Amino acid sequence: MTERSTGRAAEGGPAPSAADDVIRTRGLTKRFGGGQLAVDGLDLTVPRGSVFGFLGPNGSGKTTTIRMLMGLIAPTAGVATVLGGQMPQSAGRVLPRVGALIEGPALYGFLSGRDNLARFDAADPTADPATRRRRVGEALERVGLTAAAGKKAKAYSLGMKQRLGLASALLVPRELLVLDEPTNGLDPQGMREIRALVREVAAEGTTVFLSSHLLDEIEQVCSHAAVMSRGRLLVQGTVAELAARAQGRLVVRTPDVEQAAKVLAAHRVAEVRAGDGRVEGTAEFGEQVLAELCAALVGAGVRVHGFGVERGTLEDAFVALTGEGFDVAG
Repeated sequence: MTERSTGRAAEGGPAPSAADDVIRTRGLTKRFGGGQLAVDGLDLTVPRGSVFGFLGPNGSGKTTTIRMLMGLIAPTAGVATVLGGQMPQSAGRVLPRVGALIEGPALYGFLSGRDNLARFDAADPTADPATRRRRVGEALERVGLTAAAGKKAKAYSLGMKQRLGLASALLVPRELLVLDEPTNGLDPQGMREIRALVREVAAEGTTVFLSSHLLDEIEQVCSHAAVMSRGRLLVQGTVAELAARAQGRLVVRTPDVEQAAKVLAAHRVAEVRAGDGRVEGTAEFGEQVLAELCAALVGAGVRVHGFGVERGTLEDAFVALTGEGFDVAG
């Protein structure tokens, strides 16, 4: 796991070389007119073959970073390298190898879904016109839009537009797939289908860079993640490493919640919270400490119906890092 303050590589094994990275930024900075600093000295590393989640509260600089990575805007300082090419200078060479869905799909409302994809495919200099119809049909099928392929895009729901935008990014195999909020506007079933599709694409060898405000989405789909706040990278690493940053919580299930809370507080358990039949708190919970706490509860007459430590989640780690709650779109 790498923190901006230390720049250390993840522990366990040799540090990966630049050739192993699909995306690498060093000191990447973007300052807009009026002095607004949107991205501040970003050092980001996306390993080849990963499904990389990009998290951050509103205004943290995620979308600005993605736009620099795709060559849509130039950085004020620093370097962004994608697939070995510096952006935006190498955009002409790099972008044909990248599929992207950024800030929602740009569609021709007067054209059908199928015709929109044909237009996108025709604009790709690497695409073979002789196999265009097959590629378009396969992309529509992958995102579940075959039945609506003949409908004009302006009649599509938000979720259907998201699906069509994702289909445009999947017309041909890519080395890198960049997705900005890919499940936006989808119902729960649609979200599950898109997540399954992301896993499928990754299994085929494509590196996926996924920006999302849904922490459970990152935890379910991604192998690696990074957390941004106020334009700065707070931490990056594997999802398991990030979740491990959050302290585990001791959970006691008992009808005697007030007495249990007093016992835990007296034994220096922090952040004790009592609810309906449940008391929880944080501390360094070794086996000896847990045994002493359980004995103290029983000795105080607390009826213990359940006792154990719940591991920290990615959401816990995110809140601890940023001070922000769950709604972190941006």
